[in-house]
Amino acid sequence: MAPCGTNSTENRGFYGILTNMSLRVVMIGQKSIPSRQGGVEIVVGELSKRLAEDGYTVEAYNRAFQTPDKASTGSSDTVAAGIPDRSDSRYYGKVRIRTIPTLPNGGLNALVYAYLATIRALFGHYDIYHYHAEGPCNMLWLLGLFRRKIVVTIHGLDWQRAKWGNMASGVILRGEKRAVKYADRIIVLSRAMQKYFADTYGRETIYIPNGADAHERVEADLITEKFGIESGKYILFLARLVPEKGAHYLIDAFKSLDTDMKLVIAGGSGQTDGYVEELKTRAADDPRIVMTGFAEGRILEELYSNAYIYVLPSDVEGMALSLLEAASFGNCCLVSDIPENTEVLEDNCVTFEHGNADDLKCKLRDLIADPSRVEDLRVRSADHIRAKFSWDEMVKSTEAVYDELLK
Repeated sequence: MAPCGTNSTENRGFYGILTNMSLRVVMIGQKSIPSRQGGVEIVVGELSKRLAEDGYTVEAYNRAFQTPDKASTGSSDTVAAGIPDRSDSRYYGKVRIRTIPTLPNGGLNALVYAYLATIRALFGHYDIYHYHAEGPCNMLWLLGLFRRKIVVTIHGLDWQRAKWGNMASGVILRGEKRAVKYADRIIVLSRAMQKYFADTYGRETIYIPNGADAHERVEADLITEKFGIESGKYILFLARLVPEKGAHYLIDAFKSLDTDMKLVIAGGSGQTDGYVEELKTRAADDPRIVMTGFAEGRILEELYSNAYIYVLPSDVEGMALSLLEAASFGNCCLVSDIPENTEVLEDNCVTFEHGNADDLKCKLRDLIADPSRVEDLRVRSADHIRAKFSWDEMVKSTEAVYDELLK
């Protein structure tokens, strides 16, 4: 319905505008938008914003207690996008925000949210019910009873994540199975996930990768002033501090290197305070390791812009937005060899055996000793990301899924 290659109503034609204006879409599953709490939140924010600009009526159901305030979301990219003051939490651009009550913390947070969000959405008379992530899909059976049109985006095989215990993993896996049973269409972010659903369930899925913005590099000012790190003199890890992202492998590998480089660990906790404390303990005896906490806005841009290399040592991924962002800033990327990482950058990165800190150490040492190779991979990774990944293409493909489902 929206034309190819545009995310505005300009040149769309009278029929296209009227048709999209009649379509109502609800987004369920994210913690909150606008937010950088995780990849799901970034994707839902970008998708919702662009759908609304294309004329869709979009509502997003945020979780209470996790709706961001000004202090936690005032980043340069959201300000540049013209997002209204966060004191008005009712709208994100043209997207209507509704807050769903839930519990402040703990494993029941997502379940309570999913239950109440689904009940409320049933009375909203939406054309498309778009769920994100596996856990919230536990409630899809209810939408199925009422024959609602359901689209699910699987952002990763969440039940595999190390932060969840056996009970929580079982609940999330049940959500995955209900997505397979009740969703009209399932979107996945990687070819590896597409193969998983075909092999495990015989279920056809639609591959739509995430997008990435083109970024200009900025100078190191705030990060030097605040953290004492200088351009080109640090190795960067930037992601949520959860076990499956593998920051512990990187710390262990780095500590045994003889280098003047620093290691910057940037990221916030994902309900994993115990793991964060473990990382701090591992890093405590090495003054070269800097833990910045959650990064956004200008500090985020400076960290990406001035790293010598970016490292993502994850065991489990869906499609890492931090990797897309790092490459789009022109970073040489060193990543674990899981398919979800390698298919993003193909041969425009360096890989190591996932879970192997010794192999990671060797690859780090090689790259530190070879600046010309690092520079070559900087250029190649940025060119590759800009050519292959686009938010506008992601939205266009999602709109095509909606259109086909509603025919």
